[in-house]
Amino acid sequence: MASKFFGGGKSPFARTTTNDSDTSPSSPPGYDNDNERRNSASATVTGLKDTTHRGLKARHIQLIGIGGTIGTALYVQIGRGLMNGGPASLFIAFSIWCFFILAVTISMAEMATYLPISSPFIRFAGRYVDESFGFAAGWTFFLFEAIMVPFEITACNLILHYWTTAIPTGAVIAIIIVLYAIINVTAVKWYGETEFWAALGKMLLIIGLIIYTFITMLGGNPLGDRYGFRYWNDPGAWNWLYYDNKTGYFLGFLQCLIQASFTIAGPDYVSMAAGEAENPRVIMPKAYNAVFYRLTAFFVLGSLAVGINVPFDDPTLIDAFANAEPGAAASPYVIGMIRLKIQVLPDIVNALVLTSAFSAGISYLYCSSRCLLGLALEGKAPKIFSRTTRNGVPIYAVCFVLLISLLAFLQVVENTATVLGWFVAIITASQLINFACMCFTYIRWFNALKAQGIDRRTLPYRGWFQPYAAYTAMIGCLVMTAVGGYQVFLDGYWDTASFIFAYFSVALFPVLFFSWKAVKKTKWKKPHEIDLKGEVEEIEHYTANFVPQPSKNAFDKWFNIIFGGVDYDKELERMREQGTLPEGYVDNYDKKE
Repeated sequence: MASKFFGGGKSPFARTTTNDSDTSPSSPPGYDNDNERRNSASATVTGLKDTTHRGLKARHIQLIGIGGTIGTALYVQIGRGLMNGGPASLFIAFSIWCFFILAVTISMAEMATYLPISSPFIRFAGRYVDESFGFAAGWTFFLFEAIMVPFEITACNLILHYWTTAIPTGAVIAIIIVLYAIINVTAVKWYGETEFWAALGKMLLIIGLIIYTFITMLGGNPLGDRYGFRYWNDPGAWNWLYYDNKTGYFLGFLQCLIQASFTIAGPDYVSMAAGEAENPRVIMPKAYNAVFYRLTAFFVLGSLAVGINVPFDDPTLIDAFANAEPGAAASPYVIGMIRLKIQVLPDIVNALVLTSAFSAGISYLYCSSRCLLGLALEGKAPKIFSRTTRNGVPIYAVCFVLLISLLAFLQVVENTATVLGWFVAIITASQLINFACMCFTYIRWFNALKAQGIDRRTLPYRGWFQPYAAYTAMIGCLVMTAVGGYQVFLDGYWDTASFIFAYFSVALFPVLFFSWKAVKKTKWKKPHEIDLKGEVEEIEHYTANFVPQPSKNAFDKWFNIIFGGVDYDKELERMREQGTLPEGYVDNYDKKE
């Protein structure tokens, strides 16, 4: 189904002729034997050049998308939704929200595959709408990604409580931050490799848990208990909040919908890697199409499995989110295994969940640092954040995010569950605002294409039901942003701290927008004034002259085919047969920089 969401064609800005200089080793960004040093995006409005490297292969892009999407929220925090609304509310809410995220994805995919540059979302917002809009959207997105880093660090500490509370919290936080720093300051290809294997483990874990659920519910467990959908009947499929009436049941469902809006991520992580992807016009559409299957398999089936394994009134589940007592780190899956007297497997699953949390933090650090890089390239952040190492790593941006990750030390003086609640509130609102901005930016892009006479059928990717899908997703995200902190408005449930954290991002966005507009005197761009060319010529040149590197080994070859749908060796052989390889090209994966 998802494969139908795009169409191809010759770009309206593609060159109609070529010459020898186009493929010569000295031509501007053409081929280089070291793929990591390939074309970077051109100079921006500030005159700064994007010096990141295109070192991420097809399999890296696919698994980065999975790695950023799957974090502790799918294994641990999802239990809060079950506790608040019951299994039916959780399943329906996750199913509904997946369609909204799919609409956001196909909107972002159309723009990012056409112009795959670093930090595309925040840069498109400024180019296609208003520079002030781009400033506000960029910093809101940065806040979301940066806060996710200490959130996952906090979650790692919480998960460790399953085994012991003897390890000092401060030591755990410090070790994780150091490891994050080491992984993110190396060349992007090493980040890609690390995230690939970690994300592969996440994918196998959620698939394994879904299969485990199917087997155990049919009686394949030590107790021989064929429990099926028992917990949907006792204590029930629905839970109420605050009031013992129909309104209370609706509030439980609404809480699950809010949980889904926090848990389910979409095109963010695939998009942020666009500027460092090899041959992005080919591999990015495949990565975006995979989002549909990812949403269905991981989140819809995952939410169903959670409600099958554990009742919403399980005491261990309630204690986990209320008191952060030892064992609170156990996910609903682990709690279900303990209920069935299953040995060893809970420890394995909890270890893999810990790995998942650690990996997610790596992705968030990567995305937030690239977001800051994009802001700097557009003149919306200090220029120092645009500087990169010889390996193409925006070192100062990475260090700045690492400083923000020190917020995880709040656990030392506060209840871990309380700190997680603060982070979740800020993150949820920021993510929803980001999705709404993506959709609005797409609507402006759509209008610009129409005004300038560009046929969408010529684009590398064309989403269905546009612009209606973008409008629907934007409205849904804005509504969820407004109701995200609804609990504080109920009689007897006012909490100032909860209100501030829930609506901080909502208040921040207009402050950023109007402040930048007042300082820079920016103007709202009309459809015919929007620059749709940007770095398109360089992207076209890079795509036309891209030369794939041969696979390092059988694993590299088959993983690229399986996860990225790209056979680099076959493409390279085709170019040899046709005589289209650039003069002087030598296969060499071990070339030193």
